Amino acid sequence: MPTGKLDKWQILLSEFDIVYITQNAVKGQALADHLAENPVGGEYEPLKTYFLDEEVSFVGEDITEAYDGWMMFIDGDANFKEVGIGVVLISKTGQHYPVSTKLRFPCTNNMVKYEACILGLNMAVDLNIQELLVIGDLDLLVHQVQGEWATKNFNILPYLYHVQELRKMFTTIEF
Repeated sequence: MPTGKLDKWQILLSEFDIVYITQNAVKGQALADHLAENPVGGEYEPLKTYFLDEEVSFVGEDITEAYDGWMMFIDGDANFKEVGIGVVLISKTGQHYPVSTKLRFPCTNNMVKYEACILGLNMAVDLNIQELLVIGDLDLLVHQVQGEWATKNFNILPYLYHVQELRKMFTTIEF
């Protein structure tokens, strides 16, 4: 005699010729459903056209249109499992040079942003870039590098000094 809840439900539902089947691959099915609803064909439109009011979520000026030199976008994040950083260098002609890596040592989010900045600045030095615009999402790094804010955390000081040394290798660098 079946004793589990699912077994009891199957017995009760079998009276009405209803068969219960458990779903194993929800993620795969969601992907298949999405592909079935959005076939690639003559009438296919990219997903960005589905969001007609996307400019509403944009705040401020588009800095990429105002700057015609090399740009560097940096980001990183640390959580209890892993630490990752990413950098994208964009040339004057629009060529993208992305790189990302995982850090194998524990660090704070502020340290991660500095690691990403140092990785990107080293890439720019290797590519012999002289003028660079650095764009990131951490005010702390930007204001500390520009000397507007004091650095109170002793763990951040080596990172700050290294970024300031790398700044000297550029004729023009803006954060």
